[in-house]
This record gives sequence, structure tokens and C-alpha cells, in this order.
Amino acid sequence: MADIRGSYYYGTGRRKTAVARVRLFPNGDGTIVVNGKDSNQYFGREALTAQMRAPLRLLDVGSRFNATVLVTGGGSSGQAGAIRHGIARALVRADEEWKSALRKAGFLTRDPRMKERKKYGLKRARKAPQYTKR
Repeated sequence: MADIRGSYYYGTGRRKTAVARVRLFPNGDGTIVVNGKDSNQYFGREALTAQMRAPLRLLDVGSRFNATVLVTGGGSSGQAGAIRHGIARALVRADEEWKSALRKAGFLTRDPRMKERKKYGLKRARKAPQYTKR
């Protein structure tokens, strides 16, 4: 299936406050470029790089696609999760048969957990000032 945009497959991923715009190019060698840098150089930690590549590893297509990613917002962990979500969505556009495997692994589900806002009268989102009886 060819994507409307031309020679790549597009997916948007989100996690916490991070948003990743992913382009998957077929006939690649497995290179992932994040904000103009190699993914290993951008994240530095192997665990984040592995988390980001999980959908490609699950389908065993890591060396068939190249990816360029623009990611904004959040921290490094949120950005890695957003990229994982975006790659999974782009893979579904590339081949609809992969959808069930990606869904079963949980890569297509948007993680709804966000930082809770601070409330007035409290020190943090839920921590109340210490109660004193006298």
C-alpha cells in the first residue's frame, strides 16, 4: 500500500507532553535520525533507544526501514515513548496486517498518564500541608 504523501509512511506519536512526527522510508538499512542526530547520540541511554525500536523489533523489520523523527516537548523518556507510538502508527500505514500484532503488544495505545496539575491550598497535586491540632 502506498501512502498518499509519496515515498514514506507517516505516524504521529504522543506520550506525556512529547509529540513525535515519524516518517518511515522503505528499502532502508535501519537508521533512525531524531531531530537531525543519530538516535543513539540523541538519547545516549541504550534502554531508551531499545524502547524506541521495539515495534520494529517485534515485527522483525528493523533493517527494512529508515526513519526520520521530529520530536518536541517532554523529557527523554516521554520522547522515546512518543517515537515508539509514532513508529507503530507508521508501520500500520505501511502494512495493515501488522496492526493486530502491534495492538496486542500495546504499541498502538496512547498512554494517557500525564502529570497532575497542582491545586491551590496544597503543596503539590495531592500533598496537603501538615495538620496540627494545637
